Amino acid sequence: MYPRELTMSVEDLPRKEVNVLKGHEGGVLAARFNSDGNYILSCGKDRTIRLWNPHRGIHIKTYKSHGREVRDVHVTTDNSKLCSCGGDRQVYYWDVATGRVIRKFRGHDGEVNGVKFNEYSSVVVSAGYDQSLRAWDCRSHSTEPIQIIDTFADSVMSVCLTKTEIIGGSVDGTVRTFDMRIGREISDSLGQPVNCISMSNDGNCILAGCLDSTVRLLDRTTGELLQEYKGHTNKSYKLDCCLTNTDAHVTGGSEDGFVYFWDLVDASVVSKFRAHTSVVTSVSYHPKENCMITSSVDGTIRGNTNQYGDNNMFNFNWCWHHTVLLEVFR
Repeated sequence: MYPRELTMSVEDLPRKEVNVLKGHEGGVLAARFNSDGNYILSCGKDRTIRLWNPHRGIHIKTYKSHGREVRDVHVTTDNSKLCSCGGDRQVYYWDVATGRVIRKFRGHDGEVNGVKFNEYSSVVVSAGYDQSLRAWDCRSHSTEPIQIIDTFADSVMSVCLTKTEIIGGSVDGTVRTFDMRIGREISDSLGQPVNCISMSNDGNCILAGCLDSTVRLLDRTTGELLQEYKGHTNKSYKLDCCLTNTDAHVTGGSEDGFVYFWDLVDASVVSKFRAHTSVVTSVSYHPKENCMITSSVDGTIRGNTNQYGDNNMFNFNWCWHHTVLLEVFR
């Protein structure tokens, strides 16, 4: 069953670059909107996490504690805490306002590729190179995992959470769903290394980016392969993919610097544009508006919007002012 598809024309899709955020000293490995789209978090090769207010064009804070590159970051729905992970094999739990590390969760035997909070911001789940998913209790003073899932046969690259399930995507070619209520595991084999998974907005489907330059859409209930999206290049790097906020289109980065949009149902490429000079590592779609952010190993974060009519970033104060950190493109 396809996710609930709301009306969104191709003309509404982002395609016009409106600004560039500069500040990271090296490749940016992930850039994420927070839950209401008011802030951006980014992380990268320079071992830092950066918080931005795009509406005012302000770089708010830099978080430094990781000993190696930071590969993923996620913030709670109330914006008070964030979690991060990376090459130093640890999961960090931060206070957003003070920049203080509340806790360091140690236990992974290799680099950590992805992190997510649960709905209640009480648990962090991490995906590791050591072929495991690990769950950590943010309310406890213990730094030991409360759950270890180690049935994968290769590195776990990405994780998604529902109220009752943990879903992991792995280089072993599987997307595995663990129902924590009854202790059941369901494994869907895609036959190709999975380096990114994301969930549709209605929760019915999982999108999986694979290293054969194909993004695949799976029915969460049955595991049925609903569609395949091709045209981009993804053979060597961990690249993000996601659905737009109406579930009408699929979007993802490409190793040639392009961002692609596909029609959800017929999988045709409806739009593409060059976003960066190098690999597009991350894409994040605004939860409400027709705009997105992208990041790249070229060290920049870029904001894009559509170029038609009044429905664009400028209407909700995305017209950023010149500062030493930002450039504005119109």
